[in-house]
Amino acid sequence: MAAKNLLLLFIFLFLTVNLVSAQLRRNFYAGSCPNVEQIVRNAVQKKVQQTFTTIPATLRLYFHDCFVNGCDASVMIASTGNNKAEKDHPDNLSLAGDGFDTVNKAKEALDAVANCRNKVSCADIITIATRDVVNLAGGPRYEVELGRLDGLSSTAASVEGKLPQPTDNVNKLTSLFAKNGLSLNDMVALSGAHTLGFAHCTKVFNRIYSFNKTTQVDPTVNKAYVTELRASCPRNIDPRVAINMDPTTPRQFDNVYYKNLQQGKGLFTSDQDLFTDRRSKPTVDLWANNANLFNQAFTNSMIKLGRVGVKTGRNGNIRRDCGAFN
Repeated sequence: MAAKNLLLLFIFLFLTVNLVSAQLRRNFYAGSCPNVEQIVRNAVQKKVQQTFTTIPATLRLYFHDCFVNGCDASVMIASTGNNKAEKDHPDNLSLAGDGFDTVNKAKEALDAVANCRNKVSCADIITIATRDVVNLAGGPRYEVELGRLDGLSSTAASVEGKLPQPTDNVNKLTSLFAKNGLSLNDMVALSGAHTLGFAHCTKVFNRIYSFNKTTQVDPTVNKAYVTELRASCPRNIDPRVAINMDPTTPRQFDNVYYKNLQQGKGLFTSDQDLFTDRRSKPTVDLWANNANLFNQAFTNSMIKLGRVGVKTGRNGNIRRDCGAFN
């Protein structure tokens, strides 16, 4: 009986994956909104010209959306009097407003075109915008699969335990990514998104001031980097102050993130552990020495990420307002 149940589970998972793959495809909107990607890109470019924060904010928004019940734009939903939504969970409070604004601006641009109005899901808009910010920062331009529907649920409670934490090691990260059908290599590749963006000083205090009972500083941190971090993040600093994730090329999407790890300059434990753990270290070394291989791996992993928890049929719809259920 147990073997039969296991077989049925495998069949169910196989059919589910294939249904998702069948729904998602390039040029999904060819018949309804053929210029969707160019319209979104124009809106994203305009937003990036206003503030660079658009790039890391949009990229991070996408990860936080996909890791909680799939890529369904549920992170966009605003809380109401009777529902505390995902965006108000403590793990999402640091999501920069520019990411949300990028999606909303792209939605407005699409709705301004008669044949595109309310035809493109917010989930697909985030997916396209994320590809575009990566490319605008110097990263690869890859083809995106489209055809997602927007989710019908968004609760703060659903976020708990779903997102990677700065203190996570490779064991925790691998387990978390595996729950989303992502491999160790996917995890190392997607962590490369930390080549962009910033983090609040308080997120690294434990590594430079209170690592454990015997030492204040995490011994895996480069000593010169500790000095830099302490100068940028003194103990009494305003908790809203942020520092670059990549101390070398913070505005460029590149493989320098992995070179930083080789030098002990990973900002979080979850970054540096990729180099100290023997399972992920060879991949870090490989991509530190070959930017093309990293770009290819990142592209493949982003496409896989975009297939996580895709909503179909009655499980989703296309929102008229990305921040509210219809």
